Amino acid sequence: MNSLHNSTAGPRVLVCGGGIGGNAVALQLVRAGIRPTVLERAAAPRPGGQAVDLRGPSREVAERMGLMPGIHTHQLDERGMLYVDAAGKPTLRMPADLFEGKGAVADIEITRGDLNQVLLDALAEAGGADYRYGEWITDIRQDEAGTEVTFASGTVARYDIVIGADGLHSTTRELVFGPERECSTYLGGYVSFFTMPTPADVEPHWFSMHSLVGATAVGIRPDADPETCKAIVFVRGPADPALRRDVAAQQRLIRERLAGGGWHCEAVLAAMTDAPDFYFDELARIELPTWSRGRVVLLGDAGYCGSPLTGQGTAMALVGAYLLAGEITAHTTDHHRALTSYEDRLRPFVATAMELPPGGLKAITPSTRFGIRAGMAVSRLMTTRMMRPLVMRMLTKTESYPLPDYPRTVRAA
Repeated sequence: MNSLHNSTAGPRVLVCGGGIGGNAVALQLVRAGIRPTVLERAAAPRPGGQAVDLRGPSREVAERMGLMPGIHTHQLDERGMLYVDAAGKPTLRMPADLFEGKGAVADIEITRGDLNQVLLDALAEAGGADYRYGEWITDIRQDEAGTEVTFASGTVARYDIVIGADGLHSTTRELVFGPERECSTYLGGYVSFFTMPTPADVEPHWFSMHSLVGATAVGIRPDADPETCKAIVFVRGPADPALRRDVAAQQRLIRERLAGGGWHCEAVLAAMTDAPDFYFDELARIELPTWSRGRVVLLGDAGYCGSPLTGQGTAMALVGAYLLAGEITAHTTDHHRALTSYEDRLRPFVATAMELPPGGLKAITPSTRFGIRAGMAVSRLMTTRMMRPLVMRMLTKTESYPLPDYPRTVRAA
């Protein structure tokens, strides 16, 4: 047995990252009587962000955690996906109920920032964690008795378990598991999104997408505030390391790709420069042979990321957080058993959730007019009565996952 902590308060747990996965695992630990420390590099909670969905096991986790009332309060009124041409004329409409709320637009959609706030509100109601904004780790040293962590502020503290929930470019993973290049696979392009004023002639409540010649796609998605919307841009092309952290270069690439693209491309470009929440990153896959090393364990995109192309990032973060908290709570005096059991139970779900949709990024960003027309023909075929059962099987592949049942620390509403 590996002794974690002699105190009846349970193990000392550090959570690196105040996103959905980090806050979900912190919430469940607090409810179980374990008060973790949570580090978030940002100075405050990050509002907004793209819409994320809840379906299958992730929805069940949200229900078990009692989050659904808050989620329903902030739920987006998004009714489906609409494909448009350069003139803005609809070419294909796919209502959310076409695939029983399990398609590209699910029956429960919420902005990432709002979902995170629901978690933060529940965490505060449960008693709160030792939350530290504007802080991150710079060094981790493990020994038989625990883990010594150095923070950016210079503070040094010891913990029994360190959870890396700090995203695609995880510092925790870099410090303990090695360089990002050893576990990251570039998927052929980049994605950007940001908030912009809602164009007057965009159909309300619909996620509109437009494909441009040149392996680029642009979309406009409803926001919680009808006066604003989210622009989303997919760009396919070779990896360019110079784009990392160079916002000017990132926006220059988007301008080059959207120039003369018709529809609302000019409005998207006009809003991009001053957008307060401009986001740009590569589409990458993160895979590791193990998610724990000693007393350090990875959660969500830090350990298993299929990229936004899978549509399963939020699901993996929530389900992973639920299992990790459950296993730590079940094995408070044995960190090895807790982390091993977490991985053994979660691996089957992640293996399925990480699968890319047919065609991957190429299917979203055809490079020629013929490719755009061919892609639209395939999409129309998917909506036919004959093909819908097959599409439904692909869309629901993670729903057969048997979610472990842990003792509930809060009654689901």
